[in-house]
Amino acid sequence: MTELHRRDALKILGLAPLAAAIGVAPGHLERAVLALARLEEEPSLAAAAPTFFTPHEWTIVRLLADYIIPRDERSGSATEAKVPEFIDLLMSDRDASREMKTAMQGGLAWIDNECQHRFAKGFAAAADAQRRQVLDDIAWPKRAKPELRPGVVFFSRFRDLTASGFFSTQMGWKDVRYMGNVALPAWNGCPPEAVAKLGVSY
Repeated sequence: MTELHRRDALKILGLAPLAAAIGVAPGHLERAVLALARLEEEPSLAAAAPTFFTPHEWTIVRLLADYIIPRDERSGSATEAKVPEFIDLLMSDRDASREMKTAMQGGLAWIDNECQHRFAKGFAAAADAQRRQVLDDIAWPKRAKPELRPGVVFFSRFRDLTASGFFSTQMGWKDVRYMGNVALPAWNGCPPEAVAKLGVSY
């Protein structure tokens, strides 16, 4: 049995509510998060090809993940954090339900077909502005047209999975400036700009 690192143990403690939120069993999510941690520490372990997704689906998954969490001045993108690998691990896990797998592949097909219908080309072949147009139409459930409901449901779920994977990584922890168990020489209270933003005072 491999040693359970402290950081990994902390991740696991928070998995139960997260698993409920994204609709997977805690043990299922735990295995994917720990596998992702191993990929972070040993990038050479990353598989050349996904286990669950077809090559075409894999291209769409990677594009979608980076639209949700792109690289910025503070951290890398979702693909750099190996979020697509995390999602592939979830989908190929022994506890992944048939419904979950069908919903994932059906959603990817919906995105692809919607682009094909609008622009006569699939999601991967579409221009950046065309992809963004489709994503903008399904990213806000309350504003989306009823006929786009399947895409809205899929994208909301995919966004949750992407965020779950990203913020389970060291890159994600650093992005939110999580410092961990670090002793502070003094506590000077909440930063003034945060207090002002919240509209509160001491």
